[in-house]
Amino acid sequence: MAADPKESQESQEAPKALEPPETSSVLGGAEEGFISHLVELRDRLIRAVLAVLVVFLALVYWAPQIYSVFAEPLIATLPAGSSMIATDVTAPFFVPIKVTMMVAFVVALPYVLYQAWAFVAPGLYTHERQLAMPIIVSSFGLFLIGMAFAYFLVFPAVFGFVAGYTPEGVQMATDIDKYLSFALSLFLVFGLSFETPVVQMVLVRMGIISMQKMIDFRPYFIVIAFVIAAIVTPPDVISQLMLAIPLCLLYQFGIFLARYVTPRAQEEESSPPS
Repeated sequence: MAADPKESQESQEAPKALEPPETSSVLGGAEEGFISHLVELRDRLIRAVLAVLVVFLALVYWAPQIYSVFAEPLIATLPAGSSMIATDVTAPFFVPIKVTMMVAFVVALPYVLYQAWAFVAPGLYTHERQLAMPIIVSSFGLFLIGMAFAYFLVFPAVFGFVAGYTPEGVQMATDIDKYLSFALSLFLVFGLSFETPVVQMVLVRMGIISMQKMIDFRPYFIVIAFVIAAIVTPPDVISQLMLAIPLCLLYQFGIFLARYVTPRAQEEESSPPS
């Protein structure tokens, strides 16, 4: 007895009907979305790197002069007739290049932060966007203030203190590469230290800590500030005080600013349902 062609056709099509019709389209859409995000991330990273390179190429001609300005706090404290030295053969070329690259990165940092902001902004809620931009701007500004504080106040005080204790018969001549490492470490320490109020506001906003807890923690933070200053700064009292005291003042400033920050949970409770 011949099989009904209609039944055989239905039996062949039956396994296809068991597969969810939208599975392939959903997976394909998710994969395309992930790839598009990777492509956008790549493009924005390339733009950020190109911005730094463009600024670097514009400044590289003046690399020796930029290093002279960078080393001025130390050179000003050297005895008459003394100068910095280079113990590595290539240091006179590469150290000014490194300093110029650092300056180029700082100059291009607003554009780099903008590229990072443009990448993450579409995935944020409106209130998160309103909070993120002030945090980015204030973080950048406070980091620059911390670097300026180290360059104009801390460096002259530290180098003057060290030069004053140099024994008779010892010539103070610092290697330019070691000075670069020393200066970069202090720039990083003071730049990050000046981010204390921003960290406090973010923690209050996320509901991790409250203003009252920060007030109760203040005596412990003062002790922690002096311990941190003793560890990360040179072994002299002046630099330790010049880090610990601003840290304590910035912590108090963060407590003051926390009065105007509403925790996210309270904001969501007070906001009307959509």
